[in-house]
Amino acid sequence: MCISSSEWNASRILYISGQKQKPKRSRIQVHRRKKSEEKAAWKDMELRNLKLYMENMSILEENEKLKKKANLLHQENLALMSEFQKKFSQLDRVSTTLNLLLLHKQPCQ
Repeated sequence: MCISSSEWNASRILYISGQKQKPKRSRIQVHRRKKSEEKAAWKDMELRNLKLYMENMSILEENEKLKKKANLLHQENLALMSEFQKKFSQLDRVSTTLNLLLLHKQPCQ
């Protein structure tokens, strides 16, 4: 029969102190407490995981909405730029025409 060093030290201390009782080991109780703590920690971790998962899903949904909105704004921007360029080119043609008319109407010296 092998005795671990902690058991040997405990029984040696009891022998030296004059006590005849062996120390009570609460190994089972500690083990049960650890299991319950582990279960609580595991449940806490699962709850945190679930909360983070739900938060991630919410962020992904919001991201998709923002992508769609950005795409619509980009298309609107392109349409406005096209309209602006058309008006600007028309204005440029009118300006060029006016300049040509003014040059031809000036009296020659």
